[in-house]
Amino acid sequence: MKTLNSLLIGIGIFTTSVTMAESPIKMNSTVSYQNPPKETLMDTIKKEEVFKPSIHVGGIIHMFAGAEQKGYAFGGNPASPDASEWSSDFTVYRGRVLIGAQLSKKGNFFMETELTTFVNGANNGGSKSIRVTPMILDAQYEHVFSDQFSVIGGLQLVSHNRNGLQGAAGLMANDFTYYQYPYNLHPDSPLQNNLGRDLGVNFRGFLANEKLEYRLGFFSGRTSFTGTDESPLRTVGRLVYNVFDKDKSFYYSGTNLGNGKTLSIGAGVDTQGSYTAIGGDVFLDMPAGDLGSITLNGAYSYLTGGNDLTDKYTFADMIPTQGTQYLELGYYFKDTKLQPWIRYEKQDMNSEDQQTGALSTSDFDKYNTTTVLGGGLNYWFNGYNTNLRLSYTSTTKTFQDVSLNDQTKTYGQLWLQVQLFIF
Repeated sequence: MKTLNSLLIGIGIFTTSVTMAESPIKMNSTVSYQNPPKETLMDTIKKEEVFKPSIHVGGIIHMFAGAEQKGYAFGGNPASPDASEWSSDFTVYRGRVLIGAQLSKKGNFFMETELTTFVNGANNGGSKSIRVTPMILDAQYEHVFSDQFSVIGGLQLVSHNRNGLQGAAGLMANDFTYYQYPYNLHPDSPLQNNLGRDLGVNFRGFLANEKLEYRLGFFSGRTSFTGTDESPLRTVGRLVYNVFDKDKSFYYSGTNLGNGKTLSIGAGVDTQGSYTAIGGDVFLDMPAGDLGSITLNGAYSYLTGGNDLTDKYTFADMIPTQGTQYLELGYYFKDTKLQPWIRYEKQDMNSEDQQTGALSTSDFDKYNTTTVLGGGLNYWFNGYNTNLRLSYTSTTKTFQDVSLNDQTKTYGQLWLQVQLFIF
């Protein structure tokens, strides 16, 4: 009996093995179980889960009531007879639509528009600009292979330092500082960019427990030096170490409003042809006392367009040798949500003979060095989403008057700005 039972059991096992081998369960087959194990059912559900793309739409508006002396404007003529006159107006300074989409588990897209000119600013003919056509400001795709390596391609913000990579919604001062990337702002500027944006590919990742960030990008930069489309790629690299909290934001903040402890130390380089910008920066935002937190943001950069006028790819007569200095310091009171701040910035020329045209280097440096001082009070009553900023900023310039005498004067700008932001 025992032998017969053993034989029957053996036949059953053999038959079952053959049946399973000859009839494999296909991925799309429907299988019924009278009492399926819970683990198997959960595994089946997880396998059937499909990623669903998502999209986020937002916007940012900066509008202000302001007054400004005519000699204050960058590129303005401080020697003009009306340079000290004040003009005032209401202006929509920044109006952006933001679109972000998670296209796959590792791929995302970001696009942002901007106004082509201020709303209520003056047109070329002097008329009031009300109808303003938007333009594409950012359009980039990012694929995150891992924390250590991602690729960002498209139209994107480009800079070797932190201030040039800050997001507009998280600024501490009333606006971006001008001299941290003075040749990067407009299509007719030496680098032929638009508000700091350039087209190319950027590699980014985080190492050392995500405390060390690197960025290395290759961009179109100036596309024509000699009347042809020949040009070397613009190369921009940056390395940052975060001592305390991690900072993985693509667009850096200018103040964290008392959240966390941040100390970021960075350095970067930006080069194309004979143009080189190299510098370092530091950002500190952390609690300081029982009342609130301190924010410090500083940078120094050395820039040169080169000295060889025979170089096929020279910026010698477009970007003089100079050093730019920048410092912002503020304190955020967490109970009142007020934040006073001060700002210092200087574009300090140290030009070479090949870069100055008909002027001597001493005269060129004297007339093209500008110092910016300012301060203000922010009221973050609804954080980054809605806030008010009152600021006064001045520029100091040296120039020749009509009698060819040197004059040094300071011109001011007063803003009361509201920020509306959601994303």
